Amino acid sequence: MLSIGKNIIPSACLLAPLAGISDLPFRLINREHGCEFAFTEMISARSLVYDSRKSLEMLTRAPGDTPLGLQLLGSDPEVLARATELVNEMKDIALIDFNAACPVHKVVSKGEGSALMKEPKRLKEILEAIVRHTGLPVTVKIRAGWDDTSVNAAAVALCAEDAGISGLTIHGRTREQGYQGRVDYDVIAQVKKALRIPLIASGDALSPVLIKKMFDETACDGVAIARGALGNPWIFRETEHYLKTGCIPERPSLMELQRVMLQHLGMQCELFGEIRGTVMFRKLFSWYVKSLWNIKKLREKAFHALTKTQMTAIIQELENPRH
Repeated sequence: MLSIGKNIIPSACLLAPLAGISDLPFRLINREHGCEFAFTEMISARSLVYDSRKSLEMLTRAPGDTPLGLQLLGSDPEVLARATELVNEMKDIALIDFNAACPVHKVVSKGEGSALMKEPKRLKEILEAIVRHTGLPVTVKIRAGWDDTSVNAAAVALCAEDAGISGLTIHGRTREQGYQGRVDYDVIAQVKKALRIPLIASGDALSPVLIKKMFDETACDGVAIARGALGNPWIFRETEHYLKTGCIPERPSLMELQRVMLQHLGMQCELFGEIRGTVMFRKLFSWYVKSLWNIKKLREKAFHALTKTQMTAIIQELENPRH
């Protein structure tokens, strides 16, 4: 169980926001398999304020998609305050998360995302502005630091806590590392010791075993699952079972894999239209079948599918056992 502000979350494993991935169908599929809390994908505060069509589409919600966190990106306290006021008017948003962790060049070049690891005072000003303009719990996601010469997560976390936030997520890598190299469990543990608010850990939460390792080595209050949920919504229930019993359940059968893939494809096509939904499903296909053998030809066929019927036929062709 995890408490963030007024949110009591039965599971300590959350579905992390994934840029370009965490749309409504993705969230609902994961919720069906044990995800108790999810986030929207990262949304630019400036785009939200200026009524971006894409941002509004990213905020598509539905019954059953709760509780839901909304993650904002930006660097201007005034713009973020205005975006926060817009979020206040939205139903079904349980908390606001601020991204100070994204390592992508086009983000950090604007002084956003993990660039704010180099400006703790500015980050504090931003968080204070968000907290001041909402009654919702506010959280922030940071990294271990900018690079290995400036690992300052504990100091940044304390600045953020002083701003009045209700929780903090840390990805245990520096911006320089991106998503490669070793996750620094020691840094995460140091941040946990420094804070009074709940700490959620992120980085290589790819399996129940690695998630348990994160809990054991950092004493974190929760774990954010990102890449581990790609094509693998079962990770939530499997992890809960492993944490309680020490045993990992059997992986889903091929029939179950195909059922979920077809369900996900159908949801994509219903929300985005058949052609766009099918094209968007291509990358999802690759993630779902990543543990199957000898499917190179089927993967190539999937990347050329343009209709739901074509993609359905390819999914139904899957016959190889999982390793």
